[in-house]
Amino acid sequence: MDIFEAMRQHGHEQVIFNFDEATGLKAIIAIHNTTLGPALGGCRMRAYDTEDEAVLDALRLSQGMTYKSAAAGLDYGGGKAVIIGNPATDKSEGMFRALGRFLETLGGRFVTGEDVGTDGDDFVYASRETDYLVGLPPGYGGSGDSGDLTALGVVQAIRAGFQHAFGDPSPAGHRVVVQGLGKVGRHVVRRLVEAGAEVLVADIDPQTVGTVTAQYGVEPLDPWSVVETPCDVFSPCALGNVVTPDTVGRFQCRIIAGSANNQLSEEAMGDLLRARGILYAPDFIANAGGLLQMADERRGYRAERAEHRIEGIFEFLLTLYRESDERQVATNRLALTLVEERLSLYHRIHRIWADGVSHTR
Repeated sequence: MDIFEAMRQHGHEQVIFNFDEATGLKAIIAIHNTTLGPALGGCRMRAYDTEDEAVLDALRLSQGMTYKSAAAGLDYGGGKAVIIGNPATDKSEGMFRALGRFLETLGGRFVTGEDVGTDGDDFVYASRETDYLVGLPPGYGGSGDSGDLTALGVVQAIRAGFQHAFGDPSPAGHRVVVQGLGKVGRHVVRRLVEAGAEVLVADIDPQTVGTVTAQYGVEPLDPWSVVETPCDVFSPCALGNVVTPDTVGRFQCRIIAGSANNQLSEEAMGDLLRARGILYAPDFIANAGGLLQMADERRGYRAERAEHRIEGIFEFLLTLYRESDERQVATNRLALTLVEERLSLYHRIHRIWADGVSHTR
């Protein structure tokens, strides 16, 4: 991989490689854009097949965090950390303390917390070395697991889709397929079942499927053909690249709204979904609940305030859907336009000299 060319293409500011021989830490931090403020994004841990794959994941995810923060109206930029390793076997106290030391060297340019393969308890160790963390357990002064409030945002996105497509936001009686039953997906299932939806689920882990189906009385599906299931909503809550040239013609749903990052393999997939009459909730808006929770934590967490902002995803997306129809443009392209407009505005504002310091970024 030509890393500098990849950074140029995606508009990144920094990519930092962190290695600690004593603990085996191999971490990559990608800072995409700090126009709005310090970069905020989770820390993912995966057994990547190659270093290039890890770098690309950090680049794509950090770019998505910029969009997510800007669309949510937050004064944060986009960043992401990835740790190369198996989260089931390679974690240690020393590894996360080493990560904390590296975070501290950035002086607050990047704030991180839990993501796929990590949890709040991991960052209790890191918190002994740095304060630039979010998502710590409540007993350590944090707001705890972000899975449920991320799910709240996804359900708000689904409700906005129902309102736009059917004239009623209630999930009751609608058929929803949830792909992925991890820390967000299982909460999406619970919230939809409680709202009266008919929920079908899929995951590559049979044990997880068994647990969720027994707990909520939902129907299991084959994870390898799940995209072809007839439904009102397809909710991708696993990893990204769900809508691809291979799958885009196979969906049998009216709405796509889920928590997975980078759901579209390329922006043109949004155009194809629109041509097929499928309403797409841009992922960086639908899954912003966890980010809103984490951002609120930085100001002194109040659950009511965070939930209120997350519930605002409903109105934001309803407006986006209407404007998409009026302008005859795909929802993902319109959302990106709105993000770029906000970044451009704040770039101009931050050129103003204040307190003896130029805030140009």
